[in-house]
Amino acid sequence: MKKIKLIYIGAFISFFMATGCSDVLETEASNAFGEDLIYSDPAQVEKLLYNVYNSTESWSVNRSDWWGIRFNIENASFESKFNFKNLDLFKEQAGWTSSNVGVLGNKWSNYFHYIRLSNEFLDRIDDSEAMQKDPAKVAVLKAEMRFLRANCYSKLIKYFGGVPIMEHALGLDADFNIKRNSYEECVAFIVKELDEAAAVLPSTRSDAEFGRVTKMAALAVKSRTLLYAASKLHDPSSAPVNDPLFVYTKTTKWQDAANAAKAVVDLAGSRDLIAVNNATEYQKLYLSPNADIIFARPYSSQYYELGTDANSLSDLTQSPSGYGGWGLSSPTYNFTLQFNMADGTNTDGTTFDATKPNDNREMRYYADLLYNGAQFRGRDVQYFLSDNTTAFPDGLDSSKGLGNTQHSSKTGYNIRKFQDESVDVAGGISSKRPYVLYGLAEIYLNYAEALYHLGDEGTARIYLNKVSTRALQPIITASGTTLLEAIKRERRVELCFEGHSFFDERRWMDESHLAFPVKGLNWRKDASGKVSFTQVTVITKAFDTKMYYLPIPFTEIQKAPALIQNTGY
Repeated sequence: MKKIKLIYIGAFISFFMATGCSDVLETEASNAFGEDLIYSDPAQVEKLLYNVYNSTESWSVNRSDWWGIRFNIENASFESKFNFKNLDLFKEQAGWTSSNVGVLGNKWSNYFHYIRLSNEFLDRIDDSEAMQKDPAKVAVLKAEMRFLRANCYSKLIKYFGGVPIMEHALGLDADFNIKRNSYEECVAFIVKELDEAAAVLPSTRSDAEFGRVTKMAALAVKSRTLLYAASKLHDPSSAPVNDPLFVYTKTTKWQDAANAAKAVVDLAGSRDLIAVNNATEYQKLYLSPNADIIFARPYSSQYYELGTDANSLSDLTQSPSGYGGWGLSSPTYNFTLQFNMADGTNTDGTTFDATKPNDNREMRYYADLLYNGAQFRGRDVQYFLSDNTTAFPDGLDSSKGLGNTQHSSKTGYNIRKFQDESVDVAGGISSKRPYVLYGLAEIYLNYAEALYHLGDEGTARIYLNKVSTRALQPIITASGTTLLEAIKRERRVELCFEGHSFFDERRWMDESHLAFPVKGLNWRKDASGKVSFTQVTVITKAFDTKMYYLPIPFTEIQKAPALIQNTGY
């Protein structure tokens, strides 16, 4: 495995931006060197760590982009599309190039920025005065930093395949013409780092430390990483490119994925998920810390560099236009058909009335989606246009309604999940509202998927049903490929808008969910007051085989020609 060494002072630039200078300058005499001051004080070392927690992301797909700070990668997935003016912010229709992938353009530089900060920290921490003063505390801080670095690598390989593994910072005399490690080497490095971090990290955190890493969080990242590695996208027999940069050849891959999930299952005691009785109770699971959340990004000034900027919260960014919202993500009608009926049958069956798509659906449909007629913030959502505006005015959330009508939904849906309806649409702040990064429901579904591929359908159904029955669905008894499809459907619905769909549909290589006509519902109210809809194609999402991965930015290839560009770019 290639190891590249470095001394990197950028961490301290970021540190002074993230913390008050007076906190540092008051610790010792003014003629002391700033770096030494920081690494002499466990409290200041902890603040360096806070800055790198920003690598975990949240509702924002790109914090350096005006638009990207206000929505996530759901708009480049099967789940939804970017709504405002049908702008092609992800460059799906234009086609990705090594110089332009839209709002995804900073992924390489962003993650490696935090890896550099992590490496500077890890290069210095063992010999620091802070470690000598409080070895127990600082050892945990070190484990947190190793977790954050491994988490960055886990994200990088999902976007790019194999990337350069850098365990130390690059010095001025280093060879910057670095090469990529194989995908398999990257997975092995991530797993090693997470295992070693998990051995040191605490099992639990106090309520005041919600959002800090635990042992379970480290093992959850390991679970996801190994599940992805085991998937079809990385199998040499099916991978788009059978190359070490992208394939995973371990014969024990599904067992390894199952074991990783089982480690988290055991820590959780294989318990049931938090029970709910209705859609409102389910929705509230995403508004405050709870036991089903393994690791989340809390919305607070201490751990989130945007502080209390409500412009990046779902209440404003996702509410329909008539409520003063921006409705930036329009769920596709295609995706909404993944939600079952209340009786557990799917929308392909006879119990689904295509003329009444909002009737008798499963509980999560009402918790996660806003649709024409949904009760939201004291009134019904109104996407319809009127045939007779004298008798019936156009709907308040329509293209002729209230607010900035350019934000009116193009598909007849908005996202309800993550919204706190107890606060104002604009400017409302919920204390510690979490963006879920890893949850127990995902782990149960990881376990079910791995067990299915190992042939243990009975146990797979147990953990699949722990998720499905919590959502008030009947017990799933399917077997064979029908069971696998049930696992995928449950994952699509339970984890919707949490950043999974973009990667899941790729690792399953389901191209019907990567390139497809985005369907929407155009609602109208006729002269008698009857409301109906017409199904329309809003846009067509494009996909090319090369788009299983992002290109390495052209500027990076220029700086390091030894990097091998991804196929097709």
